[in-house]
Amino acid sequence: MKFLIADDHELFLQGLEFILHKQYPDVEIVLTNSYTGIFEMLEKHKDFDLIITDLAMPGANWLEAIRRIHTLCMEVPIIIISAVFDPEILQKTYDIGVSGYVSKAFPNNIILSAINLVMAGGMYIPPELLNMNLKNRALPIHDLIADLNEPPKNVKENKILTPRQMEVLKCLAEGLANKQIAYRLGLSEGTVKIHITLLMRALEVSNRVQAVREARHRGLLRDDEV
Repeated sequence: MKFLIADDHELFLQGLEFILHKQYPDVEIVLTNSYTGIFEMLEKHKDFDLIITDLAMPGANWLEAIRRIHTLCMEVPIIIISAVFDPEILQKTYDIGVSGYVSKAFPNNIILSAINLVMAGGMYIPPELLNMNLKNRALPIHDLIADLNEPPKNVKENKILTPRQMEVLKCLAEGLANKQIAYRLGLSEGTVKIHITLLMRALEVSNRVQAVREARHRGLLRDDEV
């Protein structure tokens, strides 16, 4: 197991390395203190299992930097741990494809729980992002919350999953990738990932295949339904 961790605050970087070694004794951890260091490392090595990075660091604009990191290693989950905790910025990073965004103000156990969830194939969504004020309609995350409360047409409600989650689930049953689901349902890829995380949590499973299997077991999907 191999992690890449980037932060320009040496004390935080070393502290995170310490707690991760306690949680994952056999992990190999590579440290850097800038986006430049991340790019140099990823140009040479793509065998990381997880990338953890601060947001505001030397070497690049954060938005372009996160996009580039995701492009260089699209299969590697990215977690952002930052003192910046603005809902609009959070939403932009999820739209790019990050798997988690954690505040540096969170206690160690929450940070570790987020990392463990992502390493298990899940996605960590801060409660602040899901529970933000619905009056601010400028943020795309509110389209997600609206989806949870307004059933799409021709989708039967159930007590386990929301109507939009059922639409996403049926796409999973067809074997569609996140980008294909986003295109079909008119959602951002980040919003699709959030729906998948929430439906897996509701079904008490840890991956997409298990979600489809469990949904069929519970009668939410027919065996002949794709």
